[in-house]
Amino acid sequence: MVYHLDGAGQIQNIHTGNKCASGTGEFFLQQLGRMDLSLDDVKDQQRPDTIYKMAGRCSVFCKSDCTHALNKGIPKEQVVDGLSVMMAGKISELLKKLPKTSVMLVGGCTKNQAMIHYLQDEIEQLIIPEEAPWFEAMGAALWALDNETLPFPGLDKVFRSQASSLSFHRPLHEFKGMVHFKDQPTAVASDGDQTILGLDVGSTTTKGVVMRRHDKAILASEYLRTNGDPVGASRQVYQSLANQIDKKIIIDGLGVNGSGRQNAGLHAMTDGVINEIIAHATAAVHFDPEVDTIFEIGGQDAKYTYITNGVPSDYAMNEACSAGTGSFIEEAAKESLGLDVTKIGETAYQATNPPNFNDQCAAFISSDIKRAVQEDIPLPDIVAVLVYSICMNYDNRVKGNRPVGKKVFIQGGVCYNKAIPAAMAALTGKEMVVPPEPGLMGAFGVALEVKNRLDKGLLKKQEFFLDELIKREVKYGKPFTCGGGKSCDRKCEISRIEINNKQYPFGGTCNRYDNIVHNRKIDSSNLDQVVWREKRVFRDL
Repeated sequence: MVYHLDGAGQIQNIHTGNKCASGTGEFFLQQLGRMDLSLDDVKDQQRPDTIYKMAGRCSVFCKSDCTHALNKGIPKEQVVDGLSVMMAGKISELLKKLPKTSVMLVGGCTKNQAMIHYLQDEIEQLIIPEEAPWFEAMGAALWALDNETLPFPGLDKVFRSQASSLSFHRPLHEFKGMVHFKDQPTAVASDGDQTILGLDVGSTTTKGVVMRRHDKAILASEYLRTNGDPVGASRQVYQSLANQIDKKIIIDGLGVNGSGRQNAGLHAMTDGVINEIIAHATAAVHFDPEVDTIFEIGGQDAKYTYITNGVPSDYAMNEACSAGTGSFIEEAAKESLGLDVTKIGETAYQATNPPNFNDQCAAFISSDIKRAVQEDIPLPDIVAVLVYSICMNYDNRVKGNRPVGKKVFIQGGVCYNKAIPAAMAALTGKEMVVPPEPGLMGAFGVALEVKNRLDKGLLKKQEFFLDELIKREVKYGKPFTCGGGKSCDRKCEISRIEINNKQYPFGGTCNRYDNIVHNRKIDSSNLDQVVWREKRVFRDL
């Protein structure tokens, strides 16, 4: 927000941005948290030679840019400065039609030294008073000194209860009976067990399981934060799995899925890189062959899958909005309500009269949270409607008008919050089945799928050793621009990853470099469907 003052120091005009949170301090802190950084960590950070450019028109696109950059091995300092440049650009955009000769910057964002650095390149005289972080509060106090105000009535009478302007949902505890939780005990490893390792490298969390081949039992598992480092998180998972198994097992298959699957798969040197749609469907069908609908809500993605005869036949995912994902509910609860993610479920079940929030945008839901707090709505009711909102967003914008079958599985890490399945049951009128360890379904599913492909000869048998995977480090070299050849002018930036003193190209829009790494010979002459259709319609008649 920009206040344009006249020569007498009076407000002449006010310029505001839209409700999007991408240029705000709260969003900046959220992204630092996803990289396991604090404001103090980046305060004295040196400006990098290269800045990773971010999309600034939407907080969700910007968050996706951060995730993809970190998955490609872009250094965190380049991502942090990319965020700061984007924030500085938002401010410069507001000043576009105003004089920039003398500008005072106030608010908590003045603690972002990188943003100030890039603003100083745009603004001739940038003034940052010492009182900048609490400037508005000081202004209110100064105004009160010069104007008549009501006497302070005491803390008990400062806030008044009043009728809410919001509509309301039914309490979540009324739908507990529509949610069914499956259970599967963990087995114990024995010497010589043939196993398969499944790894799910997500944008927010990384999960891993060791599955015994002959009975598909889980021998060990881990669930931890990715923290913007998919390879580092994978190595931590390998270490945890090794600590849990004290027997000599044989790992003859390793499958990887999730948003960081290409990077983590290259680090593991495995051919078992599989997308999460197949992995989650395989896991769900394993637990119940009659399942026909899967609702999967992850940290940044939300997916719908319809299954016919045990095979995915239709799917959809959130196009961009994060309001129906796990990272949003975690960030909203922590930043706006000061509530830890592990407390969301039990708090939501205590609600008696949850209001109805906007489900269309993460920024609008955040505004509704603040309005509910101002209207003195109890914390459990606000948390319950936060749960309702992400399920409403999923129902309206991911599932849409697609069918919901007779048996519905709901899975993903957010289902450790038991209020989520209850809210989905309330909105759809369908009973929900939560599989064992819903957050591990991607890792378990990819292990199952690797086993299936090994049994059918579709995947070559490889042997993996946890000690080697734990010690295997990666280095990132200077990226290069893909030439593309005669038929492509996209000029993708390709990363260089060094593993065991050998460099591998990584990234790009197509599979060109992935095919090179895995020695795949692809005949692309028959893949152009437009040419094929032209031949069929005009030449073969």
